[in-house]
Amino acid sequence: MTSPAPTVLVFLDPAYPNGRVADSSQPQLMATDLGATRGDGVFESLLAVQGRPRKVQAHLNRLGSSAAALDLAIPGQDAWRSAIDTALAQFRTNYPAPTPEEDEVVVKLLVTRGVEGAATPTCWVQASPSPAGSRRQRETGIDVVLLDRGFDTEAGERAPWLLLGAKTLSYAVNMAALRYAHKQGADDAIFTSTDGRVLEGPTSTVLLAHLETVDDGEGSVKTVRRLITPQLDSGILPGTSQGALFAAAKAAGWELGYGPLVPQDLFDADAVWLISSIRLIAPVNHINGQEIGSPAVRKQLTAELNQLFAGIE
Repeated sequence: MTSPAPTVLVFLDPAYPNGRVADSSQPQLMATDLGATRGDGVFESLLAVQGRPRKVQAHLNRLGSSAAALDLAIPGQDAWRSAIDTALAQFRTNYPAPTPEEDEVVVKLLVTRGVEGAATPTCWVQASPSPAGSRRQRETGIDVVLLDRGFDTEAGERAPWLLLGAKTLSYAVNMAALRYAHKQGADDAIFTSTDGRVLEGPTSTVLLAHLETVDDGEGSVKTVRRLITPQLDSGILPGTSQGALFAAAKAAGWELGYGPLVPQDLFDADAVWLISSIRLIAPVNHINGQEIGSPAVRKQLTAELNQLFAGIE
């Protein structure tokens, strides 16, 4: 029997200003909690590196947006920040990292509607180790397959009850997509819409890059780096990591673009990545078995983006 991963739980509780630490080895939710029985809730995942959580404000903002989409009234951001600090301090005390390089902690912010008829939602912060495969995929890259998500790009606007732009606990479809990809021999997937657009990964945002050599008008040539992501109004989750990386890339002189993208744009790119808060920047080696760009260019651009991303708080 596999032992559970080291975990710290901190519940948001008005009686505990910094959060209430709970015993993660004991049951903490009612079996009738609507988060468990219906997936009725929202969450966020962020990475803490050497004790410092990254992009906290962006994640808190998106948690609030997701909660509003589900008509959930959640505690204020200061309460979440205090609970995050408590969870990280407790985790690093209980489970110190062997080396600074391995000091990565996944912090999840979770909200359920609670049991049927509950007056307030159940809210907690969970701290646990970063998945072992995340670092490997950042370094070696991934192979992906394209999968039809079953919606067109206007579905989110036409049917807001689908909650396509919210990060909900209803992740069964996302996990099924990953299992299907694994059965095909791939590491991950990229969703496409029924009207032929590139969307997102089950747990990530899609990025692609083009290198273009242009005449600067003074007799010299320069290389323009262009970073592109699918358009954000196509029913995808706004990526906190994508947003932060775009800001850093713009400051470094990259040109930025937003779709619409079609699958051929991925195959024509000089490099493609899946980016998320936990795995960070994972270069895509192959899509549907076809190599993307060249290994040398992919490695070079990935190193440049990693350097930009490392400076993001």
